[in-house]
Amino acid sequence: MRTRDHFSYDEIVALVRPRSSVLDLGCGNGELLQRLARERQVHGRGVDKQEQMIVQCIGRGISVYQGDLDEGLKDYATGSYDYVILNQTLQMVHHPVMLLQEMVRVGREVIVNFPNFGYIVNRFQLMMLGRMPVNRNLPNQWYDTPNIHFCTRKDFVVLCRELGITILQEIALRRGRHVPIALRNSLATEVCFVLQGTAPEKAEGAVSVSNGADRPGG
Repeated sequence: MRTRDHFSYDEIVALVRPRSSVLDLGCGNGELLQRLARERQVHGRGVDKQEQMIVQCIGRGISVYQGDLDEGLKDYATGSYDYVILNQTLQMVHHPVMLLQEMVRVGREVIVNFPNFGYIVNRFQLMMLGRMPVNRNLPNQWYDTPNIHFCTRKDFVVLCRELGITILQEIALRRGRHVPIALRNSLATEVCFVLQGTAPEKAEGAVSVSNGADRPGG
């Protein structure tokens, strides 16, 4: 969500190989791309819908394109980027499945993260108060939230399984700290997945969710 602290850029930067090509969707003011260029020497490009964000990216010297993610990535060739990144934006688009399929087509690897609506505090507020959760991780009321599609960690794993998308790596955080594997469904406030693109061959050692990558817990 743009209204709260972004997913740890340190975590994302560590996932990207040096001198790779990166397409950052919903890039905001270009801060992440600027860090990747400085620390990983990547060749990056951003996409954002908001004009004010485009102006800020240009001011940072970031190559940026103004576009609507709900229209897909038809202007980008299959496998044309080493990484496609979607940072805290999946829950905001109208067509998340279409966009996810486009991302794994364009990127050899995809990095996507989002708030985990299955976080135990959210569950408690729904169960005990009977109201949509409002807390440090979901600060907006139901009527003014930028989020369109709430998604839990398990929901995303099931979706990847149904779409035949391979999960290469997962990071689960609770307010910036790593969550143990067995507790990630209920204790993670946000999750990040690295997905295998559909253009290249599967990376050695990749784990497909269709073969039981998900583990019980929470």
